[in-house]
Amino acid sequence: MAEGWVNARFGDRWHAASAGVAPKGLDPKAVQAMAETDIDSPGQRSKHVDELVEGVFGLVVTLGDDAAAHCPAWPPGAARKIHLPFDDPGRVRAEGGDVEVLAVMRRVRDQMLWQLPEALRQFERTVTR
Repeated sequence: MAEGWVNARFGDRWHAASAGVAPKGLDPKAVQAMAETDIDSPGQRSKHVDELVEGVFGLVVTLGDDAAAHCPAWPPGAARKIHLPFDDPGRVRAEGGDVEVLAVMRRVRDQMLWQLPEALRQFERTVTR
């Protein structure tokens, strides 16, 4: 969701590339939640962090506590790494049905809508000083 949102709303200044340590594919409920805000996911796919090792990153953002705990210490040239502690909808899937999962996806999406822009603005302020 974060990759799609950043690229759709800030694509003129940022390029987001999302990856995980155990990619499982795009969750259809995440795609649905994003489509509700007119952000489509064409071309997006679930990637492993190893696919992005060659990239140059000014900012690495971990989303969720599992990501923060298991994100490898890379990329070596990253200017900064920050953590935004969003809920993991995958955990809800194990405990609830589609209605509960979609509710969590919407809540996480909405949290991203205001927390990611602020994180990007703060990063831009530190770089331009």
